[in-house]
Amino acid sequence: MNTRTAFSYLARTWQLQVPKHFQSIAGLSSRAYSSSTPTPTMALKPPQPAARVADRRQDVWTIVNEGAAASPKQPIVNMGQGFFGYNPPEFIINAAKQALDKVECNQYSPTRGRPRLKKALADAYSPLWGRKLNPDTEITITTGANEGMLSAFMGFIEEGDEVIIFEPFFDQYISNIEMPGGKIVYVPLHPPPNGATQDSSAGEWSVDFAELEAAISPKTKMIVLNTPHNPVGKVFSKEELLKIGELCVKNNIIILSDEVYDRLYYVPFTRIATLSPEIESLTLTVGSAGKNFYATGWRVGWLIGPPHLIQYAAAAHTRICYSSVSPLQEAAAVGFEEADKNGFWTSAVKEMKGKMDRFNEIWKELDLPFSDPEGGYFVLVNMKKVKVPDGYPFPDHVKDRPRDFRLSWFLIQEVGVAAIPPTEFYTDANAHIGEDWLRFAVCKNDDVLENAKERLRGLKKYISS
Repeated sequence: MNTRTAFSYLARTWQLQVPKHFQSIAGLSSRAYSSSTPTPTMALKPPQPAARVADRRQDVWTIVNEGAAASPKQPIVNMGQGFFGYNPPEFIINAAKQALDKVECNQYSPTRGRPRLKKALADAYSPLWGRKLNPDTEITITTGANEGMLSAFMGFIEEGDEVIIFEPFFDQYISNIEMPGGKIVYVPLHPPPNGATQDSSAGEWSVDFAELEAAISPKTKMIVLNTPHNPVGKVFSKEELLKIGELCVKNNIIILSDEVYDRLYYVPFTRIATLSPEIESLTLTVGSAGKNFYATGWRVGWLIGPPHLIQYAAAAHTRICYSSVSPLQEAAAVGFEEADKNGFWTSAVKEMKGKMDRFNEIWKELDLPFSDPEGGYFVLVNMKKVKVPDGYPFPDHVKDRPRDFRLSWFLIQEVGVAAIPPTEFYTDANAHIGEDWLRFAVCKNDDVLENAKERLRGLKKYISS
């Protein structure tokens, strides 16, 4: 059977809708494959998705974007997603442009990262570690912090291994742990007892260490720590970290310390890997150039840890994406090399804290309690006093979600400000902890923050004492 005959046969047999530009090849007319001649039929079922992505509810980002598109208050002020509203500083932008002119920066980088960036990181972090880090054996570059964490999970987690995470959590942790077959064990951070009635510190969100210890089992392989914390803004104290570290040493549990906001802290900040040699031997520290340099789209991250941990995370990274984006690794290296001489780290903290303090004035004006962040660029605000009118027309996929989803939708529709409902970062069992709060990102231009404040004054008529 020649090609022409075969194509004609397949079209008739399987009732193919052949594009017109192929019909002449097969010698077919539009009537040839719409013949009434009986043909075999197949009852094809759609391909089945993997369990890790099946039966997922509509995600928060889609809901917020959908709400924004439907809102009469256009354009919406986006205080939801944590991307910066402004560019990296000029010396870093220039480094990225210059990297594109270098042949080697437009080709594959070594799988563990460009030597210049690894050295720049070792030089930057060695003083914080109190010893010299080896750039070749203790650092690996990843395609963003998220891929770094996935590499850590893929390097160590097998079917049935348990991983402890604190609620609320960065939502990407969940799928990253489940992909290699890990089982997640949740331990909640408890909000301040008076958080619904008065302002509080993010540091008052607390760990119940009896709950944490009870969550540990012989199958516990890893614990995930996030400090400064997203979305709470908590910086774990040295005392809290010591307790966590000692439990991990006692039970031989790997610590994955997500420290992507490690240059944005407003209270003393302790890196858990620096507390003792025993704790350091179990710790992988995650970092992010995107968060450090206002460039979340660059997707340049890293892992720092002892060789006996790094080698397996690096092996997984190689199998996930082989190597990370070359020119932006080079630019990130320049960022670290020149940050101090440009006074960047100091100005970054000062500017973000200023934005945070100025934006949070609106909550004092509205008498809505907020949790004052100790680090990062998110603030949680308690909206218990906001009364949504009875019978408000929420879409079906929103009205059955926790109250913070309805609050988020309501704010978008009525005042034109988007914020993120934090119960997206909780299990259903603990969603009640976060259902009166909303998360706002302040990493925006000052005029955007002022616009948001003006719009939020529209909530006054919905607030009761």
